[in-house]
Amino acid sequence: MAKILIIEPFYGGSHKQLLDTFLEQFHPAEYDLFTLTAKKWHWRSRIGALYFSETIPRDHHYRALFTSSVLNLAELIGLRPDLAQCRKIVYFHENQLNYPVREIKERDCQYGLNQIMTCLSADQIVFNSRYNMTSFLDNIKSFLNIAPDLKLKNLREKLEPRCEVLYFPIPFHMIPKRIFTKNDKPLHLIWPHRWEHDKNPQFLVNTLLELNKRQVDFRVSILGERTQSIPECFENIGELLKEKLVNFGYLGKDEYYRALLDGDVVISTAGHEFYGVAMLEAAYCGCLPVAPNKLVYPEIYPDTSLYNTSNQLIKMLYNWCKNRPLFERDRAIFYENFNFDKYSSVQLVPKFISMIKAHIANSTVSNGV
Repeated sequence: MAKILIIEPFYGGSHKQLLDTFLEQFHPAEYDLFTLTAKKWHWRSRIGALYFSETIPRDHHYRALFTSSVLNLAELIGLRPDLAQCRKIVYFHENQLNYPVREIKERDCQYGLNQIMTCLSADQIVFNSRYNMTSFLDNIKSFLNIAPDLKLKNLREKLEPRCEVLYFPIPFHMIPKRIFTKNDKPLHLIWPHRWEHDKNPQFLVNTLLELNKRQVDFRVSILGERTQSIPECFENIGELLKEKLVNFGYLGKDEYYRALLDGDVVISTAGHEFYGVAMLEAAYCGCLPVAPNKLVYPEIYPDTSLYNTSNQLIKMLYNWCKNRPLFERDRAIFYENFNFDKYSSVQLVPKFISMIKAHIANSTVSNGV
């Protein structure tokens, strides 16, 4: 019987990609995988523990449990105390203590509380970046201070020793890599993000329209996952940019990589990012990354790829659009110095395997409730 229990309440996007990447290295008999589809995130978080408590078998030999922070692990262990004996590992793709909302009254504190409770129930807490870890730990006290007439102390001190960083493993060996050749085409800008407010599409549109106003030639692909409603700022972007907009919307895998291989600059305008798989994939395909000097980006990219203000971003892109040799020089310098290995699945997957298997090698205890 399997000794490893894998639970993912939101089996889609990067959550699915992570599991698919490292589970390839396990024999199917070593683990049981329980998932829910990546729909209605809030309901997955609310009811996932109840659902899995009913679907996970009670006759088992599980010694390690790996899940994402979408699951309320405290609720699951309360409903299924037989799973408490497992080594419980939780992986944070993001954290709700530092998640942006349009207005503070929109914040549903329950999701942040769920993650704190999950951490208290876990033996090992793993984050996909140092920024993710520090922003979570730094915000515990202020987040809990929202509660009236109740002060909780020393939670950070309890949790911090259990925390570590293990970057999300990207299978670069499965991604096409560009061979750079001389190119005098207009600069091709790539924006490969979810079409939601935390990725700040309005910032992108303002930047593109300012470049257009300055009469420089460029092309742009606005990619990424669309929500049910198109952001208002995107509604007439095709009419405004005309032939400069070469791709607009979600592309299949092959088309997506072709767009990245044709791109020159990948842009983030995010107000929220804990890692940024799409940025790293695009950079690997030959797109020079440009990102805000905040969030996770200073942890990953050099200062030359970061901007502090909208004017800095516009100036950077304007200069490159006007002077292709300058851009090619700056891109060459980036690739001479940037190391993708620390984000590669080849380097990271063995660490995930070792982490999950570390506590099951000598275990023979079975359980049945």
